[in-house]
Amino acid sequence: MPRLESNKTFFLSLKRSFSGYCFIVPSVTILVLFLFVPILASFFISLTDWNIYGLADRSSVGFIGLRNYKKVLQDAIFWKSLWNTLFFTGVGVPFTVMISLLCATVLNEKFVKLKTFFRTAYFVPVVSTIVAVAVIWRWLYNPEFGLLNYMLKSMSLPEFNWLADPRTALASLILMAAWKNFGYNMIIFLAGLQSIPETLYESARIDGANAWQLFLHVTLPGLRSIMVFVVIMSTIGYLQFFAEPYVMTKGGPLNSTMSIVLYMYNQGFKFFELGYASSLAYILFGIIFIFTFIQMRLRKSGFEVN
Repeated sequence: MPRLESNKTFFLSLKRSFSGYCFIVPSVTILVLFLFVPILASFFISLTDWNIYGLADRSSVGFIGLRNYKKVLQDAIFWKSLWNTLFFTGVGVPFTVMISLLCATVLNEKFVKLKTFFRTAYFVPVVSTIVAVAVIWRWLYNPEFGLLNYMLKSMSLPEFNWLADPRTALASLILMAAWKNFGYNMIIFLAGLQSIPETLYESARIDGANAWQLFLHVTLPGLRSIMVFVVIMSTIGYLQFFAEPYVMTKGGPLNSTMSIVLYMYNQGFKFFELGYASSLAYILFGIIFIFTFIQMRLRKSGFEVN
């Protein structure tokens, strides 16, 4: 009898496992077909000289090993786009995070009225299309009748051709990207602020802490894990910035706003150098992986210290 019960339990467990596998098979199949297979295919393409001729005649495609990657390292435009991408990320991420945290902190205060209105208003740019955002910012940056130059002129300051000057074009896109994206981070910070116990603030006030000390010693430690998440996700997003230069400047002037993703897009879908574009994609993946790994290690070491 015990052996019979054991066999019955085994087959019942097997039946349940089989049912579970049946439920996940469709999802896994879609994941494999539309994620893992394209990833492997693009890596193979990066090792070939696949171009526009290969689209019509696959026999003309040849295996060239790491030649595309060597070509990338000798490409001056790639290094320019890499610098632009790193500058965009290095300036844009801290700027966006600081604005998001500031707005979230203010909206979390009890004296602020119309909180729902402000949360919605700040989140509207996030859900707006990049084309709509571009229309607004093209008007702001217009050298003849734009709002920014109008304000500078009214203060007797020199005007700028914001998007046509290599000195100001990338900074202009950073400002635009921060305006469009800070609302998303603000909502995350706001949720984190509301999860910090009020008793911590009350205890600190009893000890004589002022507003700055409350922020420094209560708010920031309480947001540490959320801060790491926001920084990592913002870094990944900013390293892949494409829509802003594509819509606003096409990478100009003089490649001053050319990003890695835009350069990869041009190589793949403008010049049809698919092998070269795929190698650019994997180099970008490596850069994102390194940055994410470093940030995760810093997060882990920070928690261990605390």
